[in-house]
Amino acid sequence: MEPPEMINAGELVLKRWEPEWSGELAAAVQESAPELRPFLPFAAGDYGLAEARSYTERSVTSWAEGTEFNYAIFTSVGDLIGSIGLMTRPGPGALEIGYWLRTPWTGRGLTTAAVRVLTRVALTLPGIERVVIRHHPANAASAAVATKAGFAEVARDGDDVVREFRP
Repeated sequence: MEPPEMINAGELVLKRWEPEWSGELAAAVQESAPELRPFLPFAAGDYGLAEARSYTERSVTSWAEGTEFNYAIFTSVGDLIGSIGLMTRPGPGALEIGYWLRTPWTGRGLTTAAVRVLTRVALTLPGIERVVIRHHPANAASAAVATKAGFAEVARDGDDVVREFRP
């Protein structure tokens, strides 16, 4: 099972992470840290080039191992505006989507568009019957994205709301 390395989604392009984008990733996380910190542990503390490089290198390894398929989100003109990925952690028959968007680009429906296209791609992969999104109950932005993308709440698991999309 391997999704495409690049996905064209209208005004967005999802591309498999490459280490050469680590500097821009670090800048994006630093710029968006106040909004990311409450919900995404990686944004806590000082997120710099070393952390970004570690993430992009892990993304390359995880892709090769088939455990995570992480994408940089670019605008059609090449601005790096966020990250989205598919993870195998829900177990057989499912993939989980995780995402975040650079603060200046939020509120425009771009994350919802990225989630919709990645969900469609995930459901074309062999053996995948459902896609899962997990988010903190207080993360209203992630809840709104999941709802707009057609995900329904199916459970509460500790500090997470679990939503699923089934065709």
